[in-house]
Amino acid sequence: MAKTVPLSLSVGGGSRGGASSSSHGGGASITMDHQMQVAEQLVLNLRYHVRRERALLELSKKRELFHDLAPLLCNSFGTSVVLLQELISIYPFLTPPNLTPAQSNRVCNVLALLQCVASHPDTKMSLLSASIPLYLYPFLVTRSKSRPFEYLRLSSLGVIGALVKADDTEVIRALLSPEIILSFLRSMDIGCELSKTVATFILQKLLLDDVGLDYICTRAVKFFDVAQVLGNMVGELVEQPSSRLLKYIIRCYLRLSDNQRACDALRTCLPDMLRDTTFNSCLREDPVTRMWLQELLQKVNGNLVALQTGGSLNRIH
Repeated sequence: MAKTVPLSLSVGGGSRGGASSSSHGGGASITMDHQMQVAEQLVLNLRYHVRRERALLELSKKRELFHDLAPLLCNSFGTSVVLLQELISIYPFLTPPNLTPAQSNRVCNVLALLQCVASHPDTKMSLLSASIPLYLYPFLVTRSKSRPFEYLRLSSLGVIGALVKADDTEVIRALLSPEIILSFLRSMDIGCELSKTVATFILQKLLLDDVGLDYICTRAVKFFDVAQVLGNMVGELVEQPSSRLLKYIIRCYLRLSDNQRACDALRTCLPDMLRDTTFNSCLREDPVTRMWLQELLQKVNGNLVALQTGGSLNRIH
């Protein structure tokens, strides 16, 4: 099987595909009609086992060229079942870890199509209604750091990252479960730098919604799990700096500080490396993140001053 290029997981968004070979009048219409015919045939081929692997690869590679591929995938008979079967088929190879590159590539092609569905405003809720993120949970909590597992982890995060980009409270509510939160934290803990970055971006999106912030900050175990993983990543960045990952980490801390009990708790668990000059060089070209860090320290240190002058610490319950 031809090697699959990992999903595009730019956490800042990306361009939407379109027919670019013709841009005027009837030529563009003919090109788009032809592309749609190709897409329809490839989706039809998914029903046939002998054609499925090639169809998955071609759809994954050309998904940005096919207009309305997401509705086509959702509305064509049997396609959703086929994609789900492909995901489940490799569960037995996850524990103990025995996943081949070919198996990983094939499922990553499926995940690329699910990311397409998750990115489309007309189909993303269908994906959530089918509880697809829960089917990705086994891929995100594996502890193997081998390349086949890392591609699987990264592609799975890409699906959920596409869901949260729209800042939709209904989407956030659907993702607030102990299993899903654990999967993000596991990816932040053991994933490669890009997996950590995408997972932290997802956590940031959850926290920026009031529903997500309340879910994390009114549960002591959840808050301290999040704080511990964020702190571990800060420590790792001392040896392997990443300005983008650091930006998302600081934004997560700043958002947590908007909750008073969490802000008080950060007094004791905010890493010292964020309080001193450790990351000055990393943030030199990023005035926005420097401002976030300054605001975070002012809020946390302000709580510390209040406590030292007779205030009481309201513990997270």
